[in-house]
Amino acid sequence: MSMNTNRRWMKWGTALGAAAGALLLVSCSNIGQWADPANPSDQLITGPYVVDPTWPKPLSNFFPEDKGWTWGAVQGVFVQNPDRIFVVMRGLLPDTTNLKPTIVELQNEHGMPVKVQVPGRGMYVRNASVGPYSSPGEATDQYRGVEGKDYRWKHIITVWDSKGNLKESWTQWDSLFKPDNANVLSQGRVHKILINPYDPEKRVWAIDDGHQVIRIFSNDGKQLLKTIGTLNTTTERNGKLTGNTGKPSLTKKTGPANMTFGRQTDIAWLPDGTFFVTDGYEETRVIKFDKDGNFLMAWGERGEMGKETRPGYFNTVHGIAIDNQRRIYVNDRGNRRIQVFDENGKFLSQWNLGDGPTATYHIWMSADQHLWMSDGHGNFKFYKYDLNGRRIYSWGTMMPEAGGLWGTHQFGVDQDNNLYTAEVWGGRPQKFIPRAGADPALLVGQPVRGAWSN
Repeated sequence: MSMNTNRRWMKWGTALGAAAGALLLVSCSNIGQWADPANPSDQLITGPYVVDPTWPKPLSNFFPEDKGWTWGAVQGVFVQNPDRIFVVMRGLLPDTTNLKPTIVELQNEHGMPVKVQVPGRGMYVRNASVGPYSSPGEATDQYRGVEGKDYRWKHIITVWDSKGNLKESWTQWDSLFKPDNANVLSQGRVHKILINPYDPEKRVWAIDDGHQVIRIFSNDGKQLLKTIGTLNTTTERNGKLTGNTGKPSLTKKTGPANMTFGRQTDIAWLPDGTFFVTDGYEETRVIKFDKDGNFLMAWGERGEMGKETRPGYFNTVHGIAIDNQRRIYVNDRGNRRIQVFDENGKFLSQWNLGDGPTATYHIWMSADQHLWMSDGHGNFKFYKYDLNGRRIYSWGTMMPEAGGLWGTHQFGVDQDNNLYTAEVWGGRPQKFIPRAGADPALLVGQPVRGAWSN
């Protein structure tokens, strides 16, 4: 094993250690039985839900040629209605579920020793971008492996129904997101998938942070309608994959520079079609566009990672949501806080997440005006906050079995209150069904659907 490979495994070992704070014993007899009596908001592993272990059905049921292959890192999910659930991933990986599991002994969030059963190569495989070890900025052939053997670049965007049946695979667009083996900085990666709640045409927005663009498709996937951004272009930070570079941001720039993303992460819309992009991993700003995708303004400066308290300074800007008063909620993930602005970038307030999520992957403004968020690693939970930053409820824990949470990168809710998750670490989407008699206030709230309801 080379020195570089050693460093890579050490990196993942560190990540696994960071996850220890939220792990439980994963023997079948204990699944669903854990709750912390000292914290009334900390409920059973699946909270007010039960998991549907049959959703979705294996891809090989619909594509026999993909037998022996399964999900890579699942980046995103968007729910249009119970029979139209969009799922995006980073490509297929070999199915390792039948390999001998690895047992890792760690401590859970309560300081108790636990043994975690990691299936096969577990975390190392399922967190792949396009191969066993690759991620943006490290996608050398050494880590990526061999296409066809170590990964398949297929089924990047799929559409499912509520019973777990595959309705569509947009394989006609797979090549758009395909990594460029000759250029590490142009690795394709659909970061999230979204539909503007105020768009009667329900156009589908795919955020490709690897290629630095946003692509807009017709709802049926037959047309690529528009591309926003500059394809395969990095920013002036020479491809550094962190917001903590110390380099000047593009916020003050004008002209073409402002059509260049720095690994953008999320989008939120106003009713008139104006939209805001969090930009992102390389950049540390929020960009405002008009309904036609024309640049209007940007705000945000690069701050000190993990220590920043100044308004308008960010590190890893990883999510955005808008309330019914047009206030903009920005997930400053690197500093574990939410910053609130008006639609012109004027700072209004901020609140720290305290002992809540340690790495917020997705934030969600429910129609009843609460902010839900998923902790991707650390506590591996769902959290509900009011708009003053008061934590109301939490549930979930990390484990590889169905019903556990393992890097929830995006989530969505259908009109029947079913919750769908996309897990970047676990390499799977999941469906959670409300328990009989569950308190509606404990369910992840319905989204705003503005111009459409199904």
